[in-house]
Amino acid sequence: MGKSRTKRFKRPQFSPTGNCQAEAAGAANGTEDEEDDGPAAELLEKLQHPSAEVRECACAGLARLVQQRPVLPSLARRDAVRQLGPLLLDPSLAVRETAAGALRNLSACGGFEVCDDMVTKDVMTPLVALLKECAAGLDSNEMSPQEKKDQNRNSVESIANEAVNVLWNICECSSRAVSIFNKEGCLEIVLKYLSRFPTNVDLAISVAYCLQTVTEDNPELLKSLSATTLHGLECAMLCPVSSMEYILLKTLVAGTVWNLKDVIPSKSQAEIINAVLKILSEVLQVDAMEVVIQMKEGEAQRIKMVAETEEALEHADGVTPSDLLEDEEMEETPRKRKVRRKTFTSDLLPPTDKELRETTALLAAQQTALEIIVNMCCSEDPSDDEWEELSSSDESDAFMETSFSENGGQLLTPLCLSHEIHTALTNYLIPKKVFEKTAFPNSAVVDACSKSPTWKPLIKKMNTIQCRALVCLQSLVSLLDVDHLGGAPALQTLAQHLAELLFSQPDFAEHPDFLEAISSALRALLQTMASNNLPQCMTPEQLMTLCRAGIGSSNVGVRVNVVSISGITGSVLAKEGGTLETLKTIGCFLLEVAGKDPSLVVAGEALDALFDVFAEGEEAERASVQIKLLSALKEFQPIFKTKIRKEGRGKYSPDQLCVLDNVKMNLRRFIAYQETVEKRLTS
Repeated sequence: MGKSRTKRFKRPQFSPTGNCQAEAAGAANGTEDEEDDGPAAELLEKLQHPSAEVRECACAGLARLVQQRPVLPSLARRDAVRQLGPLLLDPSLAVRETAAGALRNLSACGGFEVCDDMVTKDVMTPLVALLKECAAGLDSNEMSPQEKKDQNRNSVESIANEAVNVLWNICECSSRAVSIFNKEGCLEIVLKYLSRFPTNVDLAISVAYCLQTVTEDNPELLKSLSATTLHGLECAMLCPVSSMEYILLKTLVAGTVWNLKDVIPSKSQAEIINAVLKILSEVLQVDAMEVVIQMKEGEAQRIKMVAETEEALEHADGVTPSDLLEDEEMEETPRKRKVRRKTFTSDLLPPTDKELRETTALLAAQQTALEIIVNMCCSEDPSDDEWEELSSSDESDAFMETSFSENGGQLLTPLCLSHEIHTALTNYLIPKKVFEKTAFPNSAVVDACSKSPTWKPLIKKMNTIQCRALVCLQSLVSLLDVDHLGGAPALQTLAQHLAELLFSQPDFAEHPDFLEAISSALRALLQTMASNNLPQCMTPEQLMTLCRAGIGSSNVGVRVNVVSISGITGSVLAKEGGTLETLKTIGCFLLEVAGKDPSLVVAGEALDALFDVFAEGEEAERASVQIKLLSALKEFQPIFKTKIRKEGRGKYSPDQLCVLDNVKMNLRRFIAYQETVEKRLTS
């Protein structure tokens, strides 16, 4: 059976509304309304207006427009990028900031194609120029002090923050943008911004996100690194924590340092690994559920105090609520002035409520920490992002040590950990802390967040952390020795915990991310337990409930996982007595999957599982005869060969075809073995 593997995590694209990419996809398919050209054309025309205020309003309008409706084709037809790009260097600082904000939202909502098109239309030239000007502004006397930032929204640092976010989005999606980043020396520029972390953590966090993106799989950039660069990162990584936002900053910088590990002198490797994992351990140590409750209570108290203060001031001025009501009925201007004062925030920036920002930062830090740990455990080709393993139980170990993507990814090297990482993971109790994050969000927390529109999105973030923790757990279980995981009792406890997580949710099949994550973790755990002769954790009824639900998933990874789980469980039961009926159920399930699943990857995994389940054992032999396994496989064999021949080259990579050919060869051998079994039992 194949080992359980994980996929490497990359940063998800920023989406201001949460649905931009879906809407953009609709736009790309031509589903946008023709009327979208109206507001887009009008706003783009105003970008050339002689009034700076009009240009600023037009940029802000475009920033909102790309969030609300799929107008991207309209903007592309009218060359919006070429019109917005020069405004990054507009004489007006306000226009610069709003133009950068519009490009930020466009790059976030548009995805890979739009970002690549932005590079083609040379947005990087004015963007890099703006970044350099802002960096120079940090050293000038004209730079507004930090304490005046609330009064001067168009400060150099505010513009730099928007520009860095544009750079981050584009580099995430375009390798050409990363090449320009390298050639233009942008690393030195953004590091100067990072150094502002003591007074501007928002800017530092944007830079840290960008650095984590551009330093991943970028050997060209690694060549230009200097001791000064590493020192700047070290200062940020070791900064004192005064808020949850600084926790996020330290976590992101730790991820960047991990990306740069290949250029760190070997004598310092252990020290750096320890420093990185110490930060990740401290991040995961924080009880996010408790923080959410505390922050929510703090917000309620703050709002109450503000309301009481305003009421006291109104009474002190001799103004009563009834007076205010009369004034609003008689005169429109005072009402508008009051509303404007209460909503004085930028349309381009995230919410400024302190408690919500702090909580969001903590959740982002914990998700990032889990993703970094998973990436530490992965040794892979840079081009591979999502993949599943299919291996076959024959002597060709080379095939068993490789894996491939359903979408044609590259082969991966076997998972392994250096001694330094292995030691640091166990010393900082990473497995225990990851285990704690696999629990469902506290019901009280979910209830509290559900009642507030601004806090409700955090529920999804907490669910994402749970899924990341399950994937992280899969990596750790696959890589660490049983003793370092706490021994057999700890694995039994973990197995019980995962089973309770899964079956406490009757509708688990309706949550694809959760199902993929927990099935991956279960697969790895069951494989480890089987390898160490530990009892399995699921009843036959639970096993088949999971398998039936999982095999109906559209996600190939989920289907491969449940097939593998049934194979692992069946191979253990085959060596025990009194398991005939369960083995027959598993055998029928695997035969059905092999014959009906549209993916050869899943079908091959099902055959591989059959080979393992019915390879030995008296109960397995009896079960194979009773379910007519031999005749079913003989009937399926030519169909499988034909599928590989007809579909293989068009849908699967050469590496996948090698493994499938290996399964085909083992099928022939297994049929010959089953013939001897059936002849012996029926004679």
